Amino acid sequence: MLDVTEFQKIGVGLTGFGLFFLLFGVLLYFDSVLLAFGNILFLTGLAFIIGLRRTTHFFFQRHKLRGSTFFLGGIALVLFRWPIIGMAVETYGFVLLFKSFFPVACGFVLSLLNIPFLNMFYSKFLGSSPSMV
Repeated sequence: MLDVTEFQKIGVGLTGFGLFFLLFGVLLYFDSVLLAFGNILFLTGLAFIIGLRRTTHFFFQRHKLRGSTFFLGGIALVLFRWPIIGMAVETYGFVLLFKSFFPVACGFVLSLLNIPFLNMFYSKFLGSSPSMV
């Protein structure tokens, strides 16, 4: 079984609150204070969950440097009270950072759901069929 430390439990809570404040900030017409608070909580929670060294290693890998620049630059724009442009830049950076993870997540969700039309769509456009776990 996987041992979860107290720091990781705190990190999950911080990340959850960060996502809540991000969603709430977007729902309130891009309130820059809520978005900035959500971004700070999200990054702090991520550092608590996987550790500070792994977090910096994740963001500053050579092949992820462009995505990290856009993601952290978007956070900086939100902190400087440009919330709409900052969230757009941050979203683009998020997609660049996690683009290799999206097919894996799609395959996992589709293997759990086992929906024939979506499995056919996935295998046709992404080139491989999701494995049945």
